[in-house]
Amino acid sequence: MGSEYFINSQELENKVRELLPSQGGAGAGFDLSASTQIIPIIDLTESAEGSNVRQDLQSAFSLSNATVFNITNSTTTIVNTTGYWRAVGTSNLLSSNTSAKSTSLQLDDGVTTKNIWSHSIVTGGTGGLYLSNNFDFMFKVNAGDTFKATASLNCIIVGSCRQIASIDGSLIDP
Repeated sequence: MGSEYFINSQELENKVRELLPSQGGAGAGFDLSASTQIIPIIDLTESAEGSNVRQDLQSAFSLSNATVFNITNSTTTIVNTTGYWRAVGTSNLLSSNTSAKSTSLQLDDGVTTKNIWSHSIVTGGTGGLYLSNNFDFMFKVNAGDTFKATASLNCIIVGSCRQIASIDGSLIDP
């Protein structure tokens, strides 16, 4: 049998009241205690939240959830559904000595467009330089926003997006 110790800490008591109102947070006069007895704790958080997928697997792509894109010499809307998304892919540029080359991924609310990832090369020098750059990031699309990709002439941006969670944060399994 383990030994029991009482803990007198106003800071800890306040935190317990804040986090666990049903455990005495609404009332006054309870004691915190510690014990030398080992009590196993089973974390059921993921199951209680409705997801049984490990966190590192939550953002995996599958055949049914991938929104693929392949853009060159244009701007294309990729996503206009609200929520949290993951984008992966690559950008390829073939430089010339006459014009700058670039690709970018953007969020647009209909008034303002912001590059959230870009890849570019300036003019000058000899042409024919080939540059490649990978990307893998998460982004949020609010109501009225769109996620777009832009690629200039002789550039290509290829990738895939996958919705990870709805706008309220509810996880979406792969």
